[in-house]
Amino acid sequence: MNRTLNMKTKKIAIGSDHAGFESKEKTKSELLGLDLEVVDKGTNSLASVDYPDFAAAVGRAVVSGEVECGILICGSGIGVSIAANKIPGARAALCWNEESTRLAREHNDANILCFGGRFIEPDQAARMVRLFLETKFAGGRHAQRVEKLAALDKK
Repeated sequence: MNRTLNMKTKKIAIGSDHAGFESKEKTKSELLGLDLEVVDKGTNSLASVDYPDFAAAVGRAVVSGEVECGILICGSGIGVSIAANKIPGARAALCWNEESTRLAREHNDANILCFGGRFIEPDQAARMVRLFLETKFAGGRHAQRVEKLAALDKK
């Protein structure tokens, strides 16, 4: 599943736990403002929930082709990235700035952007999301590495 993401991407899954809820809602508004279809996999409030449930839902939506890519947010971004990467075919990248976001797409063909709602300000999150959608996978020497990642999913 090697899809090129770009601003023509139409359908994006988004999810968070309670710690990432407010950031998810702001990010969702940004995406809707770009005329993108957003599939919200939850959570829907600040009530305490378990992040693996929402990360798995986004991961499955991406891998199944229901959506073209995903965005996951928890307090640190760490938990959702670990959980999403348990779904074979998901390449969830924990990003902390624009450069890490660009490299996640260019070098790793990441299909899920993860970040920490407690650490990434809304303006920076918006820049990261846009960059994630605009950046193309570089292919070349990186393609072999992504193929090796896919092979690990089959073991």
